[in-house]
Amino acid sequence: MSLRDRLLTHLQHPDYRPSDEVALARALGLAKKQRAVLTHEVRRMLSGGELVRVQGDRLRLAGSEGEVEGRIHFRQGGYASVNPTLGPSTEPAAEPIQISPEDSHVALPGDKVVVRVYARRLPPRDGRGAQLAGRVVRVVERSRTSFVGTLRRAGRGLQFLPDDPRVPVPVTLRAVETPEPLDPPLTAGDKVVVQLDEWLDRDSPLTGVLVQRLGRQYEPRAELLGVYEKFSLSPDFPTEVLQEAAALPARVRPSELVNRLDYRETPTITIDPDDAKDFDDALSIETLDGGEVRVGVHIADVSAYVAPGTALDREAQRRGNSTYLVGTVVPMLPEKLSNGLCSLVEGQDRLTKAVLLTFDRTGRLRETTFANTVIRSRKRLTYRQAYALLFEGDLNRIRALPLPAKHQTGSTGRALNSLDDLELVDLQSWVRKLWAIAKRLRTDRMAAGSLDLDMPETKIFVNAEGYADRLEKIENDESHQLIEEFMLAANEAVARLTRSHRMPSIYRVHDAPDDDRLAEFRQYVATFNLACGDLTRRAEIGRLLRALTTHPQGYLLRSQLLRHLKKACYRATADGHYGLNKKDYTHFTSPIRRYSDLVVHRVFDTYLVKHAGQPTSARPRFAYTTAQLDAMGEHLSATETNSQEAERESQKIKLLEYFEREMAKRQKTKFAAVITDVRANGLFIELTESLTFGFVPIDALPGDAYRRDAAGTALVGRRGKHRYALGSSLEVVVASVDRYRRMLDFRPVAAIS
Repeated sequence: MSLRDRLLTHLQHPDYRPSDEVALARALGLAKKQRAVLTHEVRRMLSGGELVRVQGDRLRLAGSEGEVEGRIHFRQGGYASVNPTLGPSTEPAAEPIQISPEDSHVALPGDKVVVRVYARRLPPRDGRGAQLAGRVVRVVERSRTSFVGTLRRAGRGLQFLPDDPRVPVPVTLRAVETPEPLDPPLTAGDKVVVQLDEWLDRDSPLTGVLVQRLGRQYEPRAELLGVYEKFSLSPDFPTEVLQEAAALPARVRPSELVNRLDYRETPTITIDPDDAKDFDDALSIETLDGGEVRVGVHIADVSAYVAPGTALDREAQRRGNSTYLVGTVVPMLPEKLSNGLCSLVEGQDRLTKAVLLTFDRTGRLRETTFANTVIRSRKRLTYRQAYALLFEGDLNRIRALPLPAKHQTGSTGRALNSLDDLELVDLQSWVRKLWAIAKRLRTDRMAAGSLDLDMPETKIFVNAEGYADRLEKIENDESHQLIEEFMLAANEAVARLTRSHRMPSIYRVHDAPDDDRLAEFRQYVATFNLACGDLTRRAEIGRLLRALTTHPQGYLLRSQLLRHLKKACYRATADGHYGLNKKDYTHFTSPIRRYSDLVVHRVFDTYLVKHAGQPTSARPRFAYTTAQLDAMGEHLSATETNSQEAERESQKIKLLEYFEREMAKRQKTKFAAVITDVRANGLFIELTESLTFGFVPIDALPGDAYRRDAAGTALVGRRGKHRYALGSSLEVVVASVDRYRRMLDFRPVAAIS
């Protein structure tokens, strides 16, 4: 634990009384040589407003004595926790404070609150030791003032039920105030938005006004509008933004090619998911004299069309990034740019910025150069098609691979069966050459200490009507790794470039985890009979990650590890990336969907003009200040978090929709599953193909009465001795779907032994 963390923990202890630096040093057990570090830390916290002096030179945390500020996170049942934050920091300053339902005052999920710590809760829970307990004394800022939910019948009237089951109290409808009279009238099952009234007294009801009807509950359109409302997302753009976009050309003009390297005749391809909505990046490959190979990482040049300070730029910065919901996208840029002029679609000239990587005959990187380029993609490949080109020898089998569904993607590209043999062989040759280099990059990166934190994901595909109709487990296979390695190399190269030239820019930062969080995770892992060493050693985390690839609870444990690491964010300082083990890292490769990358592109242009002597068609008109970039980093980190939460919400909704539709089928689908936890009342399972978690109640187990064995790792039939053990496989069908509580229950197809 760092000295700062030790100091904060000490200051937040309920028994702490304001003390001077000498007393603090003594209490922390600091040696003389460490006292200067303490003095420096205290001064920094005083200047940042985190500490205040009282009673002369004594120190305490800012705010009322014994009070801390943070966001409150509710669980179902009314219990909550608050992660304290201090000053401008968004990282938790100390351990979470547990809040009982009766101590939550008038707080609602996500509110910024002030908590008074009053005790340590005993006995210890989950092996984590005693926890801080406190009560909410006031709400500083509401996370939201409206809720999405559903109307249900209550006596002769209607009652509002928020979609979020963590809302700790009922919401009473006071009135209906919609812009126009509702026709047809409101009825049970309508999905609506309710604006909350001010709530100051816990003993008074929480009331609100119905302001919008979204549609019928569980209809795809209504559920989508609910996500938009909950996360303040808008698929529509302001008029002035659309006017600026409309004024842009439909195609790249010849005048825009001045001072660009022409790569239109160089083999260039894109590789993306089936349902990709936009295409930011392309790879070119050319063989040079002496057997060297130059790979071009070409990225859509959004900065050529979106100038700083324009309505397009202001709206893109406000949004921060695109948000990818199941079956649709809320874009950062209007469609004319995101799915048109800037999207690197097959067969069209496109302006790009490029990192050109030259590799020697052994696959070692020999030279890196930078330029503005123009490309024309030869082929839009899906990951599935690229994988087949890598490992399939039969051209006819490759040709048989289908195109993505038109309603799912921004561009399907040509079907592979439209290519002649020569085109297909060339395409296969390019993909295989690219992978040979990417494989070497990946091997070297892992050997240098990069952590393999990639995890399979469940992709939900929708039909033309918007209903979830297919689940697919997406593995991080070689086709994904091919693209990943070149994007990482480009991002690192640009970060090193801007830092070494001391050009104000924005960086992607991943701080090292706290030692105590890693120690906590080590204890957690031990409960799964997994022994591991000191996780503050990078090599030990790498060893654990490899062990988890074959462990029955591997997906769960990898997810938990990610939660114990710090969250990556944007900053104006190149503070390094822990997960990748890189000193220099930024985001450069996705300017269609991330504003951070657009900022880096503008800095990149400044480098080309000032340092590389390459004139550009649109010379940079300004440079960012560090203060601007600091503020922008905080904003973009926040918009990214909001989008991630919206995407998870959309995934949950569509997953439940999929299994609800499965229940309606006459012929039930059988799902392969593995038992991940054994409880007295049933089994937690994970579906192996979709990574979906669910529960099998004990009364759903067929043919016997079951009870948990002495080790707690299996449910055993009393008569037949059938065993449902931790790590065992079984086939299940969906039994029930609780949309409100977001729970899935399954039942076995047959008993296992």
